[in-house]
Amino acid sequence: MGIYFGHGAEIVAVLLMVAAQVQIAKHAVSYAGRRWPAAQACVRAAAGLVAAGVLTGLVLSFPEVSRLPLNARLFGYWRGGALLWAFSSTGAWIVYRLLRLVRWRTSPIDPARRSLLRAAGAAAITAPFALIGFGALVERTAFRIREIDIPIPDLHPDLEGLRLAQISDIHLSPFLTEQEFARVVDAANELRPNLTLVTGDLISVRGDPLDACLRQIARLRAGAGVIGCLGNHEIYAGTEVYTTAQAALLGIPFLRMQARQLRFGRATVNIAGVDHQKMNRKSHYLRGAERLIAPGSLNFLLSHNPDVFPVAAQQGWHLTLAGHTHGGQVNFEILSQDLNIARFYTPYVYGLYRSGRSSIYVTRGIGTIGMPARLGAPPEIALLRLRKA
Repeated sequence: MGIYFGHGAEIVAVLLMVAAQVQIAKHAVSYAGRRWPAAQACVRAAAGLVAAGVLTGLVLSFPEVSRLPLNARLFGYWRGGALLWAFSSTGAWIVYRLLRLVRWRTSPIDPARRSLLRAAGAAAITAPFALIGFGALVERTAFRIREIDIPIPDLHPDLEGLRLAQISDIHLSPFLTEQEFARVVDAANELRPNLTLVTGDLISVRGDPLDACLRQIARLRAGAGVIGCLGNHEIYAGTEVYTTAQAALLGIPFLRMQARQLRFGRATVNIAGVDHQKMNRKSHYLRGAERLIAPGSLNFLLSHNPDVFPVAAQQGWHLTLAGHTHGGQVNFEILSQDLNIARFYTPYVYGLYRSGRSSIYVTRGIGTIGMPARLGAPPEIALLRLRKA
């Protein structure tokens, strides 16, 4: 049911933003009519153009549109700018209406208090713009390292302390440049991992710089190499075959219902990868993947979609690595609970989860999708260390 709740939440959010844009346009025209009657027609035209541009940007944010042969950079900026404005202005409009509802303006007999409350109200209305601006200009590229120990029952002594670097959801695009991603690659290499794993979504839409992304991935260094799987945006962009072939030429296997075995001392690690498992086909999650498990080995599964974890645990995978959620990308903590859109899709939003003898780590990833901002969910490189449970 997660896909339906998730889509429902997104539709409600889009409708709310559309309604806010209509109300903001009406308010702007009405205000101009009172202050500058002669300019009302110009303001009406400008408000209409802005509203149309924002609504078009919201339409461009739907995944299906990414299949169209559009200029990735131009429409990327259009889509990103529209979403930044829509989120910020909708938040400001909601605050404004709430303040009007509680009558934050005081009576004329207390002008000092009225001025103070007006200033506080103005600050509250501008706060959504400040928050989104911080998320777009600062936190979006505030890459950090997340180090975490992964408990594995009956772990072979030769695998104790094995270091895995995970990079996911790169989304190389107008809002994550090759130079910015190169910083991530350099930081990952400094961790000196035994193995680096890339769990999908190299780009966002067709026309994004996929070759540049692969060129940077080829710079990743790990003792046992680099292995990856594909994400949903490779499907949207129609680049599954190209990505796999070009990465193979660079010496990087992207596993598509395939497995590779690596030896570390006397122990063997079996790493399998699957293509993105579509949430609207939940009953088909990991169908046939159990045949990739190697008895006697430590079995890792690379799956872009973390929602497969219950099936992975049932099949017997020791550790699943996933991304996809961006940790919510815009996440607010309310009463010790994280509130973000990803929670409507899956309970596995961010961090380490365990079920019996199986574990999954869901990373926040590197890039952004939709609105080019992060709040409460900074981008990360995950460094996972295996420990005996």
